[in-house]
Parts: sequence; C-alpha cells; structure tokens
Amino acid sequence: MDKSNVFADLADDCAEFDRLLATLDADDWARPTPAPDWEIRHQIAHLSAVFRMAAVAASEPEAFRALAARLGDDFDANVAVALSRYLDGGTAALRGRWREEWTTAVEELAGVPADQVVPWLVRPLPASVLAAAGMMELFAHGQDVADALGRTPERTDRIWHVVDFAVRTWDFGYLSRGLTPPREGLRYELTAPSGEVWAHGAQDAELIEGPAVDFCLLVTRRRHRDDLGLRATGADADHWLDIAQAYRGPAGPGRRPGQFAAGATEAPGDAGRRR
Repeated sequence: MDKSNVFADLADDCAEFDRLLATLDADDWARPTPAPDWEIRHQIAHLSAVFRMAAVAASEPEAFRALAARLGDDFDANVAVALSRYLDGGTAALRGRWREEWTTAVEELAGVPADQVVPWLVRPLPASVLAAAGMMELFAHGQDVADALGRTPERTDRIWHVVDFAVRTWDFGYLSRGLTPPREGLRYELTAPSGEVWAHGAQDAELIEGPAVDFCLLVTRRRHRDDLGLRATGADADHWLDIAQAYRGPAGPGRRPGQFAAGATEAPGDAGRRR
C-alpha cells in the first residue's frame, strides 16, 4: 500500500461513503443510530461540520482561531450548534452540503505546504495529520450509519491512516479521564485487511496485537473490547484496551459487550450525543 497520499485516501473514503448515502431513501435518513437521539441525518450533519472546520483551518487560519475562541465549555451545546446549520434544509440539501464540505476540505488540506501546520482544537497539526483525523471521524460515524442500516462496511488498507493517527494519540484515553499515561508507550502489531502486518512502537514495549479493523473499532469506541480480536501483553496494555480512544473530549461508556453480536442494531447504548 502507498501510505504517502493521505489526501487521496481521504477523498476515496469520502466518495465511497457518499455512494452509500446515494442508496438511502427518504425514510432511511431518520433511522436511529447507536448514538442516543442521533439519526443518520445527525451523523451526516456532524461529519459536514467537522469537514467544514478542517477546510477553514487549512484555508483561513485566523478565521478558524476566531471560531475556536467562540466555543464554550459545554461540549454537547457546541455540537448541537454545529448540527443546526445543516439540519434545516431537508435531506437532499444535507447530502449536497456534505459533498461540498468534504470536497472542499480535501482540496484545502492538500494545498497546505508540507512544512506548515494548521490550527486545530487541541493543538496545531500538519495538514496530513488533520486529514488522517478526518478519516478517523469518517470511520467512526460511517460505522454508526452502517450499523443503523444493518450493513458491514468493506474496509481497505486505507485504514492505515486511522491506525497511525490512533497510535499518535495513544494517550488521549488517559487525558480524557484525568489519568497519567505510562512513561513508556506501547507496541502495536496489527493485521491489515490485505494481510500485511503493521508494526508501531518499540520492540520491547508492552504489546497490542490483532486485526487492524478491530483496532480502529476500539479506538473510535464503536465496539467493546470483548467483541474484538485484540490481545494485550502486559498490565498497561490490557488497561489501554479498556480506555483507548483516538479523539479528545468526553469518552462516554462506549458500546456494550455483545451489543452487535447478532448483527442487530440497537439505537440506545452509546454515551454522549457525539460518541
């Protein structure tokens, strides 16, 4: 796999997800997803808002900083305001806005010089890392949409970027809970959809191993660790499987063990409106 062009891979993931949205009828947009009170349309509105923020960060840094400064401390309130800008025009308009936001974001992020960073909510990031964060968001909320529809997404080795982003942010689960991360990081040995093994971290570190797709489901908190084929060697690694997340903000309790074991979607059960 060519891992060098995250922008092209982000565009491919967005286009693939858009093809899924093209199959929805009017009633499907109101299907409940595993996030309480969120229908499919809320998931798309959220993704649209995130991609718009990324485009502004890449193209108008000062405007983004002003936007970020206006955000309050109420996480749910901030999310609700962002969603409201996309939910009033009906589903056809919503899909159009989604397509506009992701295409603009990819274009603007790809245009940032490699030696520059762009502002973001936690800290400034290279545009390539922010694009990988966008792939993580799409993986997570796209999974919610797939669960609502009773479908299983076909994952590709493009999830390498999600894995890499989660390894970079391995301490987020500790920080979001007010915990001190271990002094030493972990090692990850993950099997890609193609069968390739992706390794990150020091050889002598405590180990996380298993399918890369399961790893992505864990760090986006879309499945409980008990329902995944991930294994830990060492106490710190085992604890990390309980708290892993690739995003800052409230973790929520995540999914319940066995919630999707029979392939059925249960709308209640995830904590927090966003996650």
